Amino acid sequence: MTAPRPVWMERVLAEVEREQPAAFEIFAPPVDPERRSAVLMLFGPGPGDDGEVDVVLTARSRDLRAHPGQVSFPGGRVDPTDAGPVEAALREAHEEVGIEPSSVDVVGSMPPLFLTPSGNAVTPVLGWWPVPGPVRVVDPAEVEQVERVPLAELLDPARRFTVVHPSGYSGPGFEASGLFVWGFTALLLGAVLDLAGLAQPWDPSVQRPIPEHVLSDWMRNRG
Repeated sequence: MTAPRPVWMERVLAEVEREQPAAFEIFAPPVDPERRSAVLMLFGPGPGDDGEVDVVLTARSRDLRAHPGQVSFPGGRVDPTDAGPVEAALREAHEEVGIEPSSVDVVGSMPPLFLTPSGNAVTPVLGWWPVPGPVRVVDPAEVEQVERVPLAELLDPARRFTVVHPSGYSGPGFEASGLFVWGFTALLLGAVLDLAGLAQPWDPSVQRPIPEHVLSDWMRNRG
């Protein structure tokens, strides 16, 4: 059975256009960024019949130079042969975790966000998966794990906190389905949940350090 698109997905795009949340202003890219990429924020009905929704998240390969081991959305560089960010996000999701582009109902794109360390302007593409198919690690050089994470876990206030990094960075974080989500992905997830009107009150004063195995990947990448 095909699951209808949740009404909150349209609301996210409408709210981004109407109020331009702080995250999209703070991380606005320069006029001519060094790199352009796109990620697919793919939501779909969970495996049960309870109306649960989940989202596809990946853990990047620990051998990558940029953001090794971090949790991310499927996605990657916009190639010259891509028609634009939407096509790039769908292509990359297929190449990385086996999502068929034709199975995705593309809701729309959000403004790009700039990742200073990699000089990358990343366009989030919001999609609905009315009939989810299997996901798997297709390219181990890019992805080492893929999960369909229940939205209920990400909305649980007990699973939200402020991440503290030795570099002095602090920002939103989540822990769900065995994944420690921080940085760009957590920032984007938090913004979407807020714009959707789904977020539950949580305590930003609760701080957690980055797990040692995640931090070691970051340190190795810097070296």
